[in-house]
Amino acid sequence: MAREPVGASSGGRLFGTDGVRGVAGRDLTAELAMDLSVAAAHVLGDAGAFHASVGRRGRPIAVVGRDPRASGEFLEAAVVAGLASSGVDVLRLGVLPTPAVAYLTNALGADLGVMLSASHNPAPDNGIKFFTRGGYKLPDAVENEIEQRLGEKWDRPVGPAVGRVREAYGEADRYVSHLLTTLPHRLDGLRVVVDCAHGAAHMVAPEALLRAGAAVETIGAAPDGLNINDGVGSTHLAPLREAVVERGADLGIAYDGDADRCLAVTAAGEEIDGDQIMAILALAMHADGRLAKDTVVATVMSNLGFKIALREAGLSVVETTVGDRYVLEAMQDGGYNLGGEQSGHVIMLDHATTGDGLLTSLHLMAEVARQGRSLADLASVMTKLPQVLVNVRDVARSKASAPELRAAVAEAESELGETGRVLIRPSGTEPMIRVMVEAESQEQARTVADHLAGVVREVCA
Repeated sequence: MAREPVGASSGGRLFGTDGVRGVAGRDLTAELAMDLSVAAAHVLGDAGAFHASVGRRGRPIAVVGRDPRASGEFLEAAVVAGLASSGVDVLRLGVLPTPAVAYLTNALGADLGVMLSASHNPAPDNGIKFFTRGGYKLPDAVENEIEQRLGEKWDRPVGPAVGRVREAYGEADRYVSHLLTTLPHRLDGLRVVVDCAHGAAHMVAPEALLRAGAAVETIGAAPDGLNINDGVGSTHLAPLREAVVERGADLGIAYDGDADRCLAVTAAGEEIDGDQIMAILALAMHADGRLAKDTVVATVMSNLGFKIALREAGLSVVETTVGDRYVLEAMQDGGYNLGGEQSGHVIMLDHATTGDGLLTSLHLMAEVARQGRSLADLASVMTKLPQVLVNVRDVARSKASAPELRAAVAEAESELGETGRVLIRPSGTEPMIRVMVEAESQEQARTVADHLAGVVREVCA
């Protein structure tokens, strides 16, 4: 999986698609982590996010969580130091999933939240992401202001004005209890194997599933600070497939390093991706009258089979560009309550402010238990069309909309008809153009994709 180093996003911007991320100790240093925390405190304070703290000991409050990477220990210390030195009281949550930090930012009335994680990236990487009051990710404009205020001179609090720090590890139970209150049905009778990616969910996920009634076996639940995502988790499903089949479980669930997404496997070891999970949840919510405006928000990368299945069920799909933050924006703007990505980021806005793998998995399993049907049977509601993705490197991204390429795409779409589609998407960070083709057969998808990749190389050189 490609890394997203600090400063590698378009224009050299420090913040990438999901916070600031890079190799800890080299790109993401303790000094940068402290400076970012100071700047974030100042920006959010100036924006009025701290107004509710007046009278609450006169200081704003921040919650700080992390995944179990070894580098998270020194980065947490730096972040806490930056916040406290800015006059912010800090609650250290310890190792928790990203969505737990988002939830607790809101539940504890904190003025901001900070999560230290590089999600599905390898152990040497780490990242910092901030949440506003209420538990929402920062908009681009606020991230830009934080960057602009890095290293500025400021009046440092002294004496009783400095922030205080205390441990709040017990708040993990508040998060788990919240998840359980959202369930439409208990999980009694289900056997599940859970792959925690040696990551942030290694304690709360098994506990939540057990308390919901499932019989739980775990893999990838022994983090040592260096093994996060190492051959396990949602980006490495083979161990989970094998464990589910060998142990005769009803299904398997795999989280990524910070557990903001999940994928599943059936009793036979077949992968169930984010599109299939959303389809199952959408139909269940529609049947209960809980799907707002009978609409789901998905990105342009969602499989055409997903859109066809929802259309046949009388439901609508709103498309966004790739990125869970854009899904969330569309959900908030349109008043929708379900959205997500093929990768397993699913946002259930009635219960969470961000993608939450544990929440998603609980609701997916609740449908299996409630309907008394296998996961494979539920997932059969949609047929995944074969999809081929070709990354054409060392080409000019700016030429992705060249007339010759548009003509070739139009011809390909005419050939594919209603059971196929083409997506040409320039990379946001590299001299590369992505060609994605879906078709009725893998052979047809590959043929069309290779042809269009050739056109890209010729036209966009």
